[in-house]
Amino acid sequence: AFIATSVDGFIARLDGSIDWLDRANATIPEGEDCGYKAFFDSIDCIVMGRNTFELVRGFPEWPYADKPVVVLSSRTFEIPAALAPMVSSSSELPAELLLRLETSGYRRVYVDGGITIQRFLADGLIDDLTITLIPVLLGEGRPLFGPLAGAVELELLSTRSYEFGFVQLSYGPRKPETA
Repeated sequence: AFIATSVDGFIARLDGSIDWLDRANATIPEGEDCGYKAFFDSIDCIVMGRNTFELVRGFPEWPYADKPVVVLSSRTFEIPAALAPMVSSSSELPAELLLRLETSGYRRVYVDGGITIQRFLADGLIDDLTITLIPVLLGEGRPLFGPLAGAVELELLSTRSYEFGFVQLSYGPRKPETA
């Protein structure tokens, strides 16, 4: 996963708006992408929730080029004809979906969207989690993390601060201690 949050942990306003993120992105110096291109080039496929898909499909330009995208949803929804060659839908559980994708040759999957990330984390299916903190407090909104059945222990892999105020944290699953 590779995602941005407000300092107070929100990925969007209550209405789903990311206007605050658009404003913050406008402060990034030209040529800087906070590691996104390298991350994106390393993935084979994208898995996202329907809410994230609805947000992204409203962007002026489809941001994922021709990479395959699987949209998780328990309800049917419309995939625009122009996106149909790259986008499919699934109601599979995260582990089932990853097994199917692995069988199809995908090795590195980008998981996006708050609820989708939460589901994959709860099932222990996130190998690396990069969170970029944006210097804004929203006070309320859609949180990146919600209730969990149990603790998900993480190991800090790296931190990076940017002169324009972003702070990036990269985590992996905590490895069990051996005797």
